[in-house]
Amino acid sequence: MKINRNRPQQPRLVYRKGQFTLNIVKLGVPRLHLADLYHWLLTLSWPQFFILICFSYVITNSLFAFAYLAGGDCIANARPGSFKDAFYFSVQTMATIGYGSMYPRTDYANTIVCIQALFGLWGVAMVTGLAFSRFSRPTARVIFSRVAVIAPFNGIPTLMYRTGNQRFNQILEAQQRATLIRDEVTSEGQFMRRFYDLQLVRSQSPIFALTWTVMHAIDESSPLFQLTAKDLSECQAEIVITLTGIDETVSQTIHARHSFVAAEIMWDMRFVDIISRKPDGKRVVDYTRFHEVDAVE
Repeated sequence: MKINRNRPQQPRLVYRKGQFTLNIVKLGVPRLHLADLYHWLLTLSWPQFFILICFSYVITNSLFAFAYLAGGDCIANARPGSFKDAFYFSVQTMATIGYGSMYPRTDYANTIVCIQALFGLWGVAMVTGLAFSRFSRPTARVIFSRVAVIAPFNGIPTLMYRTGNQRFNQILEAQQRATLIRDEVTSEGQFMRRFYDLQLVRSQSPIFALTWTVMHAIDESSPLFQLTAKDLSECQAEIVITLTGIDETVSQTIHARHSFVAAEIMWDMRFVDIISRKPDGKRVVDYTRFHEVDAVE
């Protein structure tokens, strides 16, 4: 069954890929604080990080090129007043290349070279450390179903969604939590965005290697008890999923997030079976049908 992607979507707290949305505007808090510079550099995307490094490299060498030009004819074999030659000499100095065709000829130029060499040493160390930190950050390749479904399970209406490990290793001691977020108005007329924990039938898995259909029984103790699809839509309901576990390859804790808004919760539907066996006994997981659902008979 195909999902209608053209219908309007309610604002959500968590994107499908796990990032927090930009629907939250913080007033009175600086966008970037100097103490958070390292954290900001780690959270940049790889294209943004690469562009920032290239931009900083060009700007830094340009500033040192102007510093060399300010000293007059201080670079041997460089055309006097040539910004291009000064820029290329700055690049050679920053990278400690030293071709020998251009070299400092005055005390002023040697002073600038000393400053730039120290600056380049720190710059290479910082960029190398940032790149290593970004590469070494543990990440999860966990897939979540595009929709959650509500269907009877052992005679009880049950909320279900599907997760899968896309890597060919295992996630040890995997744990999941599901939280219902909805708008409420108290008896005093105060608006609140309330959080309710959903009790899962099984919230832990010692080895998460294939798929995992997570279930929440909608009984008298459930925050979803006797709610309809219209009720969930009116209260701007969103179910936020968090998954944590230990990646056996790097032995580090990994995290994954997902959310389902009211329009992504389908009633009287169930997930199709995607696990089968080959003649030799090996299990087969068909991820091409991971998001497919069927109507409950």
